[in-house]
Amino acid sequence: MASLERRVAIGAAQAAGRLLRSELHGSRRIAYKGTPTNLVTEMDARAEELIVGRLGDAFPEDGVLAEERGAAAGRSGRRWIIDPLDGTTNYAHGVPIFAVSVALEAAGRVDLGVVFDPNLDELYVAERGCGTTLNDRRLAVSSTATLDASLLATGFPYDIRETADNNLREYAAFSVRARAVRRMGSAVLYLAWLAAGRLDGYWELRLGPWDVAAGSLMITEAGGQVTDLAGDALDLDAPAVVASNGRIHAALLAVLKEIRG
Repeated sequence: MASLERRVAIGAAQAAGRLLRSELHGSRRIAYKGTPTNLVTEMDARAEELIVGRLGDAFPEDGVLAEERGAAAGRSGRRWIIDPLDGTTNYAHGVPIFAVSVALEAAGRVDLGVVFDPNLDELYVAERGCGTTLNDRRLAVSSTATLDASLLATGFPYDIRETADNNLREYAAFSVRARAVRRMGSAVLYLAWLAAGRLDGYWELRLGPWDVAAGSLMITEAGGQVTDLAGDALDLDAPAVVASNGRIHAALLAVLKEIRG
């Protein structure tokens, strides 16, 4: 990966994150994307505009897929996949658990991922073939060997009130099989924390490409494993994800198979 892509992605993610942090305790204008549990604030749009603007200035031929504005095709064959504010519900309530994610995909695979947590001033960067770092320190996934000793994370779909496939049965099953299951409202941070060895496993039934693009590369570059719910390759455009340190991956898949049939 050329250093320009890395520098621009890092700069954009950090600038957006610091903007979000500076406005965290301000008044919020909240709208809803279809359901009362799927929020969007004016800060999602402001952060996204900042990131897309910087990337567009530097790489005008590249496409963009961003959570709020959707897809814009480019001529280069590359696309930037952007989550300007992952953890919007937390942000809307003043909870300092959220992050910015920027990833670059080329030829159908993610080659660069950047995640910035402005509350802890933590910058995660992954480049294909070059590993994953946290504030320039090389990361490796955890060494936890069994599911019962594992700390897991998960999340729930925005239509949890309407759909039967809402992850509640899976959550209950893992809660009595693992050391603990956490639910803190940011898929981007779950994946980054897993790459850093803070979590041992993570699953979620439905996400967006912007939720997993950067983080999935971080995990594999840190020595972990990322698949879909059946253990097959992750479909970035319609992601259902199981991620782990690799050591407990088969056990995670086995529980999901047992519960989901």
